[in-house]
Amino acid sequence: MGQRQSEEVEDHTEAEERNEGVRLYKNVDDKRWPIIYSSNYDISFFRLERLHPFDSSKWRRVFELLQQTGMLKGTEDTIEPLEADEQDLLTVHTREYLDSLRYSANVAIVIEVPPVALLFNRVVQRIILRPFRYQTGGTILAAKLAIDRGWAINIGGGFHHCHSAEGGGFCVYADITLAIKFLFQHVDGVSKVMIVDLDAHQVLYQIIPYM
Repeated sequence: MGQRQSEEVEDHTEAEERNEGVRLYKNVDDKRWPIIYSSNYDISFFRLERLHPFDSSKWRRVFELLQQTGMLKGTEDTIEPLEADEQDLLTVHTREYLDSLRYSANVAIVIEVPPVALLFNRVVQRIILRPFRYQTGGTILAAKLAIDRGWAINIGGGFHHCHSAEGGGFCVYADITLAIKFLFQHVDGVSKVMIVDLDAHQVLYQIIPYM
């Protein structure tokens, strides 16, 4: 084995060791850009999503725009995140809050689309909550890649209205808080973060109590 190949193997081994024990910190080829995206991000439920001013297909639109401008060739230029599972979410969220999402009426309140209360929760879990969980996994991965690479982008996420025991404003899971908590718990040398929020209204962060 040549010196260059040996160094590549060592780098890959070091990456695996850094990510060991954190399922969402998947190993990524160093040659790939740290841009996180999944076709599972978009939220669509019988066009009821149009009752909310939030564009629940904007993530796909952003990805397509990056393709049209030549910045990305396709999904091969992005990194597919893993879906955050219940154990991941319990890092920040209360059991009571997660259990409450098993009732469609509660999900309807969080995403501010009342007719969702009439849908079977099994459907709500698949077509509404699952995309939110994928985006949450993407934010957690992007935060880790930003530490490793110096920068990273998750095309989804940014659910700044949600906190430990309550969601709202089309924000179901506190992905920002989760990403920070994961870094504090699993990445050496990370003790401070700065959040720059560019949304055009006051946000409802409640991060500090859960750190």
